[in-house]
Amino acid sequence: MEKQIYIFDTTLRDGEQSPGCSMNLAEKLEMARMLERLNVDVIEAGFPASSPEDFEAVEQIATTVKKPVVAALCRARKEEIHTTYEALKNAVHPRIHIVLATSDIHLEYKLRMTREEVLAATAESVAYAKSLCEDVQFAAEDATRSDREFLLQVFNTAVEHGAAAINITDTVGYSTPEEFADLVAYIRQHLSRPALISVHCHNDLGMGVANALAAIRAGADQIECTVNGIGERAGNAALEEIVMAIYTRRQHYQAFTCVATSLLYPASRTLSSIIGVPVPPNKAIVGANAFCHEAGIHQHGILANRQTYEIISPETVGVHQTQIVLGKHSGKHAFIERLEQLGYELTDLEVETAFEKFKELSDRKKNITDRDIEAIIRPMGHSVPEEYQLDSFVINCGTVISATAVMKLRHCGRELETVSRGNGPIFAAYRAINKLVRHDFFLDDYNIQSVTEGDDALGEVVVRIRDEHRTVTGRGLSPDILEASILAYLNAVNKAVARHGQEYGPAR
Repeated sequence: MEKQIYIFDTTLRDGEQSPGCSMNLAEKLEMARMLERLNVDVIEAGFPASSPEDFEAVEQIATTVKKPVVAALCRARKEEIHTTYEALKNAVHPRIHIVLATSDIHLEYKLRMTREEVLAATAESVAYAKSLCEDVQFAAEDATRSDREFLLQVFNTAVEHGAAAINITDTVGYSTPEEFADLVAYIRQHLSRPALISVHCHNDLGMGVANALAAIRAGADQIECTVNGIGERAGNAALEEIVMAIYTRRQHYQAFTCVATSLLYPASRTLSSIIGVPVPPNKAIVGANAFCHEAGIHQHGILANRQTYEIISPETVGVHQTQIVLGKHSGKHAFIERLEQLGYELTDLEVETAFEKFKELSDRKKNITDRDIEAIIRPMGHSVPEEYQLDSFVINCGTVISATAVMKLRHCGRELETVSRGNGPIFAAYRAINKLVRHDFFLDDYNIQSVTEGDDALGEVVVRIRDEHRTVTGRGLSPDILEASILAYLNAVNKAVARHGQEYGPAR
Protein backbone atom coordinates (compact mmCIF):
# COMPACT_ATOMS: atom_id res chain seq x y z
CA MET A 1 0.00 0.00 0.00
CA GLU A 2 1.44 3.37 -1.08
CA LYS A 3 1.94 6.10 1.50
CA GLN A 4 2.53 9.80 1.14
CA ILE A 5 6.02 11.08 1.89
CA TYR A 6 5.91 14.60 3.26
CA ILE A 7 8.43 17.05 1.83
CA PHE A 8 9.89 19.39 4.44
CA ASP A 9 11.79 22.11 2.60
CA THR A 10 14.55 23.84 4.55
CA THR A 11 16.00 25.95 1.72
CA LEU A 12 15.18 29.13 3.63
CA ARG A 13 16.80 27.91 6.86
CA ASP A 14 19.54 25.31 6.45
CA GLY A 15 20.08 26.19 2.79
CA GLU A 16 20.28 29.92 3.42
CA GLN A 17 22.90 29.34 6.14
CA SER A 18 25.43 28.06 3.61
CA PRO A 19 28.21 30.47 2.54
CA GLY A 20 27.20 32.68 -0.38
CA CYS A 21 23.52 31.72 -0.23
CA SER A 22 22.10 34.43 2.04
CA MET A 23 18.86 36.14 0.98
CA ASN A 24 17.20 39.39 1.91
CA LEU A 25 13.55 39.63 2.99
CA ALA A 26 12.12 40.19 -0.50
CA GLU A 27 14.11 37.26 -1.87
CA LYS A 28 12.98 34.95 0.94
CA LEU A 29 9.36 35.88 0.33
CA GLU A 30 9.72 35.21 -3.38
CA MET A 31 11.25 31.80 -2.72
CA ALA A 32 8.57 31.00 -0.14
CA ARG A 33 5.86 31.74 -2.71
CA MET A 34 7.66 29.52 -5.20
CA LEU A 35 7.79 26.70 -2.64
CA GLU A 36 4.09 27.10 -1.96
CA ARG A 37 3.37 26.78 -5.69
CA LEU A 38 5.69 23.76 -5.75
CA ASN A 39 3.30 22.28 -3.17
CA VAL A 40 5.82 21.26 -0.54
CA ASP A 41 4.21 20.16 2.72
CA VAL A 42 6.40 22.15 5.10
CA ILE A 43 8.45 25.31 4.63
CA GLU A 44 11.10 25.85 7.30
CA ALA A 45 11.25 29.63 7.14
CA GLY A 46 14.27 30.33 9.33
CA PHE A 47 15.75 30.62 12.80
CA PRO A 48 13.89 33.59 14.39
CA ALA A 49 16.03 33.83 17.52
CA SER A 50 19.25 34.21 15.51
CA SER A 51 18.65 37.82 14.43
CA PRO A 52 15.94 40.49 14.07
CA GLU A 53 16.17 40.08 10.28
CA ASP A 54 15.49 36.33 10.52
CA PHE A 55 12.59 36.98 12.92
CA GLU A 56 11.03 39.40 10.45
CA ALA A 57 11.51 36.99 7.55
CA VAL A 58 9.81 34.13 9.41
CA GLU A 59 7.00 36.43 10.54
CA GLN A 60 6.41 37.69 6.98
CA ILE A 61 6.52 34.20 5.46
CA ALA A 62 4.15 32.91 8.15
CA THR A 63 1.54 35.48 7.15
CA THR A 64 2.16 35.22 3.39
CA VAL A 65 1.91 31.51 2.60
CA LYS A 66 -1.36 29.75 3.45
CA LYS A 67 -1.28 26.12 2.37
CA PRO A 68 1.97 24.60 3.73
CA VAL A 69 2.98 24.19 7.33
CA VAL A 70 5.39 27.00 8.25
CA ALA A 71 8.10 25.77 10.62
CA ALA A 72 10.91 27.63 12.36
CA LEU A 73 13.94 26.29 14.19
CA CYS A 74 15.01 27.01 17.75
CA ARG A 75 17.25 25.48 20.38
CA ALA A 76 15.90 23.82 23.52
CA ARG A 77 15.72 27.09 25.41
CA LYS A 78 12.52 28.70 26.67
CA GLU A 79 13.41 32.19 25.47
CA GLU A 80 14.14 30.93 21.95
CA ILE A 81 10.97 28.84 21.87
CA HIS A 82 8.94 31.88 22.89
CA THR A 83 10.61 34.04 20.21
CA THR A 84 9.94 31.36 17.61
CA TYR A 85 6.28 31.17 18.55
CA GLU A 86 5.95 34.96 18.32
CA ALA A 87 7.31 34.82 14.76
CA LEU A 88 5.02 31.93 13.80
CA LYS A 89 1.81 32.71 15.67
CA ASN A 90 -0.04 34.23 12.70
CA ALA A 91 0.65 31.29 10.39
CA VAL A 92 -2.29 29.18 9.27
CA HIS A 93 -0.30 26.04 10.10
CA PRO A 94 2.62 26.86 12.48
CA ARG A 95 5.22 24.35 13.69
CA ILE A 96 7.93 24.85 16.31
CA HIS A 97 11.03 22.82 15.47
CA ILE A 98 13.31 22.24 18.47
CA VAL A 99 16.86 20.97 17.99
CA LEU A 100 19.17 19.49 20.64
CA ALA A 101 22.35 17.50 20.08
CA THR A 102 22.54 13.92 21.36
CA SER A 103 25.99 12.61 20.38
CA ASP A 104 28.62 12.31 23.08
CA ILE A 105 31.06 14.50 21.14
CA HIS A 106 28.49 17.33 20.97
CA LEU A 107 27.52 16.88 24.61
CA GLU A 108 31.12 17.09 25.78
CA TYR A 109 32.57 19.79 23.54
CA LYS A 110 29.62 21.93 22.45
CA LEU A 111 26.81 21.68 24.98
CA ARG A 112 28.87 20.69 28.02
CA MET A 113 25.85 18.77 29.28
CA THR A 114 25.36 15.30 30.73
CA ARG A 115 22.90 12.84 29.24
CA GLU A 116 20.58 13.41 32.18
CA GLU A 117 20.61 17.14 31.52
CA VAL A 118 19.79 16.54 27.84
CA LEU A 119 16.80 14.39 28.81
CA ALA A 120 15.58 17.07 31.22
CA ALA A 121 16.03 19.82 28.62
CA THR A 122 14.13 17.72 26.06
CA ALA A 123 11.18 17.24 28.39
CA GLU A 124 11.05 20.87 29.50
CA SER A 125 11.47 22.42 26.04
CA VAL A 126 8.96 20.19 24.26
CA ALA A 127 6.35 20.64 27.00
CA TYR A 128 6.76 24.42 26.89
CA ALA A 129 6.55 24.52 23.07
CA LYS A 130 3.45 22.31 23.20
CA SER A 131 1.80 24.82 25.56
CA LEU A 132 2.21 27.47 22.85
CA CYS A 133 1.76 25.54 19.60
CA GLU A 134 -0.06 22.32 18.82
CA ASP A 135 2.47 21.18 16.21
CA VAL A 136 5.93 20.52 17.72
CA GLN A 137 8.82 18.69 16.06
CA PHE A 138 11.91 17.58 17.95
CA ALA A 139 15.26 17.04 16.21
CA ALA A 140 18.23 15.15 17.61
CA GLU A 141 21.29 16.84 16.16
CA ASP A 142 24.08 14.44 15.14
CA ALA A 143 21.72 11.51 15.67
CA THR A 144 23.74 9.15 13.48
CA ARG A 145 26.79 9.46 15.75
CA SER A 146 24.75 9.12 18.95
CA ASP A 147 24.45 6.10 21.20
CA ARG A 148 21.41 4.31 19.82
CA GLU A 149 19.77 3.51 23.14
CA PHE A 150 20.26 7.04 24.45
CA LEU A 151 18.91 8.49 21.18
CA LEU A 152 15.77 6.37 21.56
CA GLN A 153 15.43 7.53 25.16
CA VAL A 154 15.58 11.17 24.04
CA PHE A 155 12.99 10.62 21.30
CA ASN A 156 10.66 8.80 23.69
CA THR A 157 10.98 11.68 26.13
CA ALA A 158 10.08 14.11 23.33
CA VAL A 159 6.97 12.24 22.14
CA GLU A 160 5.78 11.63 25.70
CA HIS A 161 5.86 15.39 26.33
CA GLY A 162 3.96 16.30 23.17
CA ALA A 163 6.19 16.15 20.09
CA ALA A 164 4.13 15.09 17.08
CA ALA A 165 7.22 14.55 14.93
CA ILE A 166 10.79 13.46 15.59
CA ASN A 167 13.72 14.26 13.33
CA ILE A 168 16.61 11.83 12.88
CA THR A 169 19.47 13.97 11.58
CA ASP A 170 22.65 12.93 9.83
CA THR A 171 24.09 16.34 10.63
CA VAL A 172 27.59 15.72 9.29
CA GLY A 173 26.71 13.31 6.48
CA TYR A 174 28.46 10.45 8.23
CA SER A 175 26.02 7.60 7.70
CA THR A 176 25.64 5.09 4.87
CA PRO A 177 22.28 4.01 3.40
CA GLU A 178 22.35 0.60 5.11
CA GLU A 179 23.25 2.07 8.50
CA PHE A 180 20.74 4.87 8.23
CA ALA A 181 17.89 2.59 7.20
CA ASP A 182 18.68 0.33 10.14
CA LEU A 183 18.64 3.27 12.56
CA VAL A 184 15.31 4.56 11.22
CA ALA A 185 13.74 1.11 11.49
CA TYR A 186 15.04 0.73 15.07
CA ILE A 187 13.64 4.09 16.19
CA ARG A 188 10.31 3.43 14.51
CA GLN A 189 9.97 0.00 16.08
CA HIS A 190 10.79 1.15 19.61
CA LEU A 191 9.10 4.55 19.90
CA SER A 192 6.85 4.58 22.93
CA ARG A 193 4.13 6.53 21.12
CA PRO A 194 3.23 6.99 17.44
CA ALA A 195 4.93 9.99 15.83
CA LEU A 196 5.80 11.23 12.39
CA ILE A 197 9.40 10.22 11.61
CA SER A 198 11.42 12.81 9.72
CA VAL A 199 14.97 12.51 8.41
CA HIS A 200 17.50 15.23 7.64
CA CYS A 201 20.51 14.11 5.59
CA HIS A 202 23.63 16.07 4.72
CA ASN A 203 25.81 15.30 1.74
CA ASP A 204 29.37 15.33 3.10
CA LEU A 205 30.11 11.87 1.68
CA GLY A 206 27.82 12.33 -1.32
CA MET A 207 25.11 10.07 0.12
CA GLY A 208 22.48 12.57 1.28
CA VAL A 209 19.83 11.56 -1.25
CA ALA A 210 20.71 7.85 -0.99
CA ASN A 211 20.35 7.97 2.80
CA ALA A 212 17.01 9.78 2.57
CA LEU A 213 15.64 7.25 0.09
CA ALA A 214 16.88 4.35 2.22
CA ALA A 215 15.03 5.92 5.15
CA ILE A 216 11.78 5.85 3.18
CA ARG A 217 12.13 2.10 2.68
CA ALA A 218 12.73 1.78 6.42
CA GLY A 219 9.57 3.66 7.37
CA ALA A 220 10.36 7.39 7.39
CA ASP A 221 7.36 9.63 6.79
CA GLN A 222 9.00 12.97 6.04
CA ILE A 223 12.16 14.03 4.18
CA GLU A 224 13.93 17.29 4.95
CA CYS A 225 15.69 18.66 1.88
CA THR A 226 16.56 21.80 -0.09
CA VAL A 227 16.16 23.03 -3.65
CA ASN A 228 19.39 22.37 -5.59
CA GLY A 229 20.74 20.63 -2.48
CA ILE A 230 22.13 23.86 -0.99
CA GLY A 231 23.15 23.83 2.65
CA GLU A 232 25.98 23.80 5.14
CA ARG A 233 29.33 22.47 3.83
CA ALA A 234 28.55 20.00 1.00
CA GLY A 235 24.83 20.71 1.23
CA ASN A 236 21.64 18.81 1.96
CA ALA A 237 19.74 16.08 0.19
CA ALA A 238 18.37 17.70 -2.99
CA LEU A 239 14.60 18.10 -3.08
CA GLU A 240 14.30 17.63 -6.84
CA GLU A 241 16.31 14.39 -6.78
CA ILE A 242 14.28 12.88 -3.95
CA VAL A 243 10.95 13.86 -5.48
CA MET A 244 11.82 12.49 -8.91
CA ALA A 245 13.33 9.29 -7.51
CA ILE A 246 10.03 8.62 -5.75
CA TYR A 247 8.04 9.69 -8.83
CA THR A 248 10.07 7.56 -11.24
CA ARG A 249 10.39 4.50 -8.95
CA ARG A 250 6.97 4.75 -7.30
CA GLN A 251 6.39 1.00 -7.25
CA HIS A 252 9.80 0.36 -5.72
CA TYR A 253 9.27 2.82 -2.87
CA GLN A 254 5.51 2.21 -2.59
CA ALA A 255 5.25 5.93 -1.94
CA PHE A 256 4.36 9.26 -3.53
CA THR A 257 4.70 12.98 -2.86
CA CYS A 258 2.30 15.82 -3.65
CA VAL A 259 5.01 18.05 -5.13
CA ALA A 260 4.15 19.67 -8.48
CA THR A 261 7.01 18.16 -10.48
CA SER A 262 6.52 20.49 -13.46
CA LEU A 263 7.72 23.36 -11.24
CA LEU A 264 10.98 21.71 -10.15
CA TYR A 265 13.00 23.35 -12.91
CA PRO A 266 11.47 26.84 -12.42
CA ALA A 267 12.04 26.52 -8.65
CA SER A 268 15.67 25.56 -9.24
CA ARG A 269 16.26 28.50 -11.58
CA THR A 270 14.48 30.91 -9.25
CA LEU A 271 16.76 29.95 -6.36
CA SER A 272 19.88 30.05 -8.52
CA SER A 273 19.01 33.54 -9.68
CA ILE A 274 18.28 34.77 -6.14
CA ILE A 275 21.49 33.53 -4.52
CA GLY A 276 23.74 33.92 -7.56
CA VAL A 277 25.01 30.34 -7.38
CA PRO A 278 24.79 28.60 -10.77
CA VAL A 279 23.41 25.09 -11.10
CA PRO A 280 26.17 22.69 -12.25
CA PRO A 281 25.45 21.53 -15.82
CA ASN A 282 25.66 17.86 -14.78
CA LYS A 283 23.28 18.33 -11.83
CA ALA A 284 20.64 15.60 -11.78
CA ILE A 285 17.09 16.60 -12.80
CA VAL A 286 17.66 20.37 -13.23
CA GLY A 287 21.17 20.72 -14.71
CA ALA A 288 21.57 22.11 -18.24
CA ASN A 289 22.90 18.73 -19.45
CA ALA A 290 20.31 16.58 -17.66
CA PHE A 291 18.38 16.00 -20.90
CA CYS A 292 21.17 16.54 -23.46
CA HIS A 293 22.49 13.73 -25.66
CA GLU A 294 25.74 14.07 -27.59
CA ALA A 295 26.97 10.52 -28.23
CA GLY A 296 25.90 9.20 -31.62
CA ILE A 297 24.55 5.93 -30.20
CA HIS A 298 22.46 7.85 -27.66
CA GLN A 299 21.16 10.27 -30.29
CA HIS A 300 20.12 7.40 -32.55
CA GLY A 301 18.27 5.75 -29.69
CA ILE A 302 16.53 8.97 -28.64
CA LEU A 303 15.34 9.61 -32.19
CA ALA A 304 13.90 6.09 -32.36
CA ASN A 305 12.30 6.16 -28.90
CA ARG A 306 13.05 8.68 -26.15
CA GLN A 307 12.72 5.98 -23.49
CA THR A 308 15.92 4.34 -24.70
CA TYR A 309 17.99 6.94 -22.86
CA GLU A 310 15.48 9.07 -20.94
CA ILE A 311 13.81 7.71 -17.83
CA ILE A 312 12.18 11.11 -17.19
CA SER A 313 10.63 13.33 -19.84
CA PRO A 314 11.97 16.91 -19.65
CA GLU A 315 8.43 18.31 -19.50
CA THR A 316 7.74 16.36 -16.30
CA VAL A 317 10.14 18.61 -14.38
CA GLY A 318 9.30 21.78 -16.28
CA VAL A 319 12.07 21.76 -18.90
CA HIS A 320 10.67 22.91 -22.24
CA GLN A 321 12.68 22.42 -25.40
CA THR A 322 10.53 24.58 -27.67
CA GLN A 323 12.04 27.35 -29.78
CA ILE A 324 9.36 30.01 -29.51
CA VAL A 325 8.60 32.23 -32.46
CA LEU A 326 8.41 35.57 -30.73
CA GLY A 327 9.96 38.81 -31.83
CA LYS A 328 9.56 42.56 -31.66
CA HIS A 329 6.21 42.35 -33.42
CA SER A 330 4.79 39.79 -31.02
CA GLY A 331 1.90 40.77 -28.76
CA LYS A 332 1.67 40.67 -25.00
CA HIS A 333 -0.93 37.88 -25.00
CA ALA A 334 1.44 35.50 -26.79
CA PHE A 335 4.19 36.47 -24.36
CA ILE A 336 1.99 35.84 -21.30
CA GLU A 337 0.84 32.47 -22.69
CA ARG A 338 4.45 31.38 -23.12
CA LEU A 339 5.28 32.43 -19.54
CA GLU A 340 2.43 30.25 -18.28
CA GLN A 341 3.64 27.30 -20.37
CA LEU A 342 7.10 27.71 -18.84
CA GLY A 343 5.58 27.52 -15.33
CA TYR A 344 6.15 31.12 -14.22
CA GLU A 345 3.59 33.23 -12.39
CA LEU A 346 4.15 37.00 -12.47
CA THR A 347 2.16 39.96 -11.22
CA ASP A 348 0.70 42.43 -13.75
CA LEU A 349 3.50 44.88 -13.01
CA GLU A 350 6.15 42.19 -13.43
CA VAL A 351 4.59 41.13 -16.75
CA GLU A 352 4.74 44.73 -17.98
CA THR A 353 8.39 45.03 -16.97
CA ALA A 354 9.31 41.64 -18.45
CA PHE A 355 7.52 42.43 -21.71
CA GLU A 356 9.43 45.69 -22.06
CA LYS A 357 12.72 43.86 -21.46
CA PHE A 358 11.65 41.26 -24.02
CA LYS A 359 10.99 43.99 -26.57
CA GLU A 360 14.37 45.56 -25.87
CA LEU A 361 16.09 42.20 -26.27
CA SER A 362 14.27 41.42 -29.52
CA ASP A 363 15.82 44.58 -31.02
CA ARG A 364 19.30 43.26 -30.17
CA LYS A 365 18.92 39.50 -30.66
CA LYS A 366 17.56 37.81 -33.77
CA ASN A 367 16.32 34.51 -32.33
CA ILE A 368 14.42 34.62 -29.02
CA THR A 369 14.24 31.26 -27.23
CA ASP A 370 12.63 29.94 -24.08
CA ARG A 371 15.95 30.28 -22.29
CA ASP A 372 16.06 33.97 -23.24
CA ILE A 373 12.61 34.44 -21.72
CA GLU A 374 13.65 32.60 -18.56
CA ALA A 375 16.79 34.70 -18.27
CA ILE A 376 14.72 37.88 -18.50
CA ILE A 377 12.15 36.97 -15.87
CA ARG A 378 14.33 35.17 -13.32
CA PRO A 379 15.27 38.29 -11.35
CA MET A 380 11.84 39.94 -11.65
CA GLY A 381 10.51 38.98 -8.21
CA HIS A 382 13.55 40.02 -6.22
CA SER A 383 14.51 43.25 -7.93
CA VAL A 384 15.68 46.15 -5.79
CA PRO A 385 15.12 49.88 -6.28
CA GLU A 386 17.57 51.16 -8.88
CA GLU A 387 19.12 53.95 -6.88
CA TYR A 388 21.90 54.05 -9.44
CA GLN A 389 21.15 53.32 -13.10
CA LEU A 390 23.56 52.82 -15.95
CA ASP A 391 23.39 55.62 -18.50
CA SER A 392 26.41 54.83 -20.68
CA PHE A 393 30.00 53.68 -20.57
CA VAL A 394 33.11 53.74 -22.71
CA ILE A 395 36.04 51.44 -21.99
CA ASN A 396 39.44 51.54 -23.70
CA CYS A 397 41.93 48.75 -23.14
CA GLY A 398 44.74 46.86 -24.77
CA THR A 399 48.23 45.50 -24.26
CA VAL A 400 49.95 48.89 -24.42
CA ILE A 401 47.94 50.96 -21.91
CA SER A 402 46.03 50.15 -18.75
CA ALA A 403 42.25 49.93 -19.12
CA THR A 404 40.32 53.19 -18.79
CA ALA A 405 36.59 53.38 -18.10
CA VAL A 406 34.39 56.42 -18.61
CA MET A 407 31.25 55.72 -16.55
CA LYS A 408 28.01 57.68 -16.57
CA LEU A 409 25.24 56.82 -14.08
CA ARG A 410 21.86 58.33 -13.28
CA HIS A 411 20.92 59.09 -9.67
CA CYS A 412 17.74 60.91 -8.58
CA GLY A 413 17.46 62.70 -11.91
CA ARG A 414 21.13 63.72 -11.93
CA GLU A 415 23.85 62.52 -14.26
CA LEU A 416 27.05 61.38 -12.59
CA GLU A 417 30.22 60.84 -14.61
CA THR A 418 33.79 59.90 -13.83
CA VAL A 419 36.88 58.22 -15.27
CA SER A 420 38.93 55.47 -13.67
CA ARG A 421 41.76 53.11 -14.55
CA GLY A 422 42.33 49.52 -13.56
CA ASN A 423 44.03 46.24 -14.41
CA GLY A 424 41.56 45.25 -17.09
CA PRO A 425 38.25 46.68 -18.32
CA ILE A 426 36.10 45.10 -15.60
CA PHE A 427 38.12 46.48 -12.69
CA ALA A 428 38.37 49.88 -14.34
CA ALA A 429 34.57 49.98 -14.60
CA TYR A 430 34.08 48.82 -11.02
CA ARG A 431 36.51 51.43 -9.68
CA ALA A 432 34.59 54.10 -11.56
CA ILE A 433 31.31 52.95 -9.96
CA ASN A 434 32.91 53.02 -6.51
CA LYS A 435 34.00 56.61 -7.14
CA LEU A 436 30.51 57.66 -8.20
CA VAL A 437 28.78 56.09 -5.18
CA ARG A 438 31.57 57.32 -2.89
CA HIS A 439 32.15 53.95 -1.29
CA ASP A 440 34.81 51.26 -1.61
CA PHE A 441 33.18 47.94 -2.29
CA PHE A 442 35.47 44.92 -2.67
CA LEU A 443 34.92 42.28 -5.32
CA ASP A 444 34.82 38.84 -3.68
CA ASP A 445 33.69 36.76 -6.63
CA TYR A 446 33.03 37.16 -10.35
CA ASN A 447 31.38 34.60 -12.58
CA ILE A 448 30.24 34.78 -16.19
CA GLN A 449 28.39 32.22 -18.24
CA SER A 450 26.40 32.01 -21.44
CA VAL A 451 22.75 31.35 -20.63
CA THR A 452 21.52 31.06 -24.22
CA GLU A 453 22.93 29.82 -27.48
CA GLY A 454 24.38 31.42 -30.60
CA ASP A 455 26.77 34.24 -31.44
CA ASP A 456 24.24 36.68 -29.96
CA ALA A 457 23.87 34.68 -26.76
CA LEU A 458 22.86 36.36 -23.52
CA GLY A 459 25.72 36.49 -21.05
CA GLU A 460 24.96 36.35 -17.35
CA VAL A 461 27.40 37.79 -14.84
CA VAL A 462 27.12 37.13 -11.11
CA VAL A 463 29.31 39.11 -8.71
CA ARG A 464 29.70 39.06 -4.96
CA ILE A 465 30.85 42.28 -3.31
CA ARG A 466 31.45 43.19 0.30
CA ASP A 467 31.97 46.13 2.57
CA GLU A 468 32.20 46.49 6.34
CA HIS A 469 28.59 45.38 6.74
CA ARG A 470 28.14 42.14 4.82
CA THR A 471 28.37 40.45 1.45
CA VAL A 472 25.79 40.99 -1.29
CA THR A 473 25.26 39.30 -4.64
CA GLY A 474 24.45 41.04 -7.90
CA ARG A 475 23.34 39.75 -11.28
CA GLY A 476 23.54 41.30 -14.75
CA LEU A 477 22.26 40.09 -18.10
CA SER A 478 23.17 41.33 -21.57
CA PRO A 479 24.47 40.13 -24.95
CA ASP A 480 27.44 42.44 -24.18
CA ILE A 481 29.59 40.87 -21.44
CA LEU A 482 31.03 44.23 -20.34
CA GLU A 483 27.53 45.64 -19.96
CA ALA A 484 26.43 42.49 -18.11
CA SER A 485 29.41 42.89 -15.78
CA ILE A 486 28.56 46.52 -15.03
CA LEU A 487 24.87 45.74 -14.50
CA ALA A 488 25.76 42.93 -12.08
CA TYR A 489 27.99 45.23 -10.02
CA LEU A 490 25.35 47.97 -10.00
CA ASN A 491 22.71 45.46 -8.92
CA ALA A 492 24.86 44.50 -5.93
CA VAL A 493 25.60 48.14 -5.11
CA ASN A 494 21.88 48.97 -5.22
CA LYS A 495 21.19 46.12 -2.79
CA ALA A 496 23.79 47.50 -0.41
CA VAL A 497 22.39 51.02 -0.76
CA ALA A 498 18.84 49.78 -0.13
CA ARG A 499 20.06 48.24 3.14
CA HIS A 500 22.36 51.05 4.31
CA GLY A 501 21.19 54.00 2.22
CA GLN A 502 22.05 56.71 4.71
CA GLU A 503 25.72 55.82 4.65
CA TYR A 504 26.26 55.94 0.90
CA GLY A 505 25.80 58.89 -1.39
CA PRO A 506 26.61 60.08 -4.89
CA ALA A 507 29.71 61.97 -5.79
CA ARG A 508 29.35 65.74 -5.43
